[in-house]
Amino acid sequence: MSRPLRRDAVRVIQDIVQEATGTLLPPEARRRVESVLDSLAKGDVADAAGQGFSQREVTILFADLRGFSAIAATYPGEVVVKLLNRCFATMVDLIARHYGTVDKFIGDAIMVIFGGDPAAARDHARRALLCAVEMQIAMNELRALHRQEGVPELYMGIGISTGKVMAGLIGSAAYRAYTIIGEEVNVASRIEALSLRGQVLMSEATYAHCSDFVHAGEPVDAHVKGRAERMHVREVLGIPALGKAVPRQDVRKSPRVPVRLDFSYWLLEAKVVRAAEARGVIRDIGYNGVLAELARPLPRHAELKLAFALPALGYQASDVYARIVASREQDGRYLAGLEFTSLADETSAKVRLFVQMLLQGEYRQVD
Repeated sequence: MSRPLRRDAVRVIQDIVQEATGTLLPPEARRRVESVLDSLAKGDVADAAGQGFSQREVTILFADLRGFSAIAATYPGEVVVKLLNRCFATMVDLIARHYGTVDKFIGDAIMVIFGGDPAAARDHARRALLCAVEMQIAMNELRALHRQEGVPELYMGIGISTGKVMAGLIGSAAYRAYTIIGEEVNVASRIEALSLRGQVLMSEATYAHCSDFVHAGEPVDAHVKGRAERMHVREVLGIPALGKAVPRQDVRKSPRVPVRLDFSYWLLEAKVVRAAEARGVIRDIGYNGVLAELARPLPRHAELKLAFALPALGYQASDVYARIVASREQDGRYLAGLEFTSLADETSAKVRLFVQMLLQGEYRQVD
């Protein structure tokens, strides 16, 4: 195929894509189209079909709707489908605007790829971060609409990572799809699992590409499933040059994970243990506290000493001190929100690791 014919064919394809999606093909996609046309002109059908894999640097974004399963189990199907379609339609429009590619929908989650351009090596990371910030802004606007309509409010957590992946077609003649594989895909997914409602977290590799573009929090050590070493994760706070900020929705500093852990506790008076040991059950746990079922009701602000095991780590947490910050009776059980007030650095690190393992499915309890 001559260069003029190839150029004209690409222009026609561009027009079709723009008419269908409202956006133009990004430079990398145009080059791929040209490569396919060249292969077809040479009669190299296998190459044109893209059956080989190529290595490239991309930024991967995972976004997940929080609490959607509970909504799906509570509300009528038509309400659930309407909410999901409205949310995903808004997100996909934003993704297309920033030249991202939806790789797949995974239930109530989205995996998005932002391809690299050799002429602008950092552009894919910037586009991904800007897209993530605008996704959270859009979710905030959707929640306002949902409040007016009296339907459930939806929240989203987002995780982003940048690195080298293998890209190509996977499948057979019956069905195949273009996708990417590699460690960075798993990293982005694990980072998303650590995010709170309304939060955007990114890897240090992504931050290195755009530290002069994004307003980010300080690096935090995080355990990522499949990696022996801990890695740094940063919270995306906004894009200062564009006047955009992430509208954080969760005042908590930690995710909370359902769990069932037996524990011992002692009531303190004037910082001294004054009562005999009592037994309770931890119902959920975070970095800074737990929701616990107690043997009897205790007043708010009461101080306790706790001891409990972290079975996934073979670790016994002892001399943990906490304060009751909330309490309620539910179905004859006495539940108390406990905030840690004092614990050893090692214990704090073990609790954080345990929570992150639970979030990433590395440890599952059997009731």
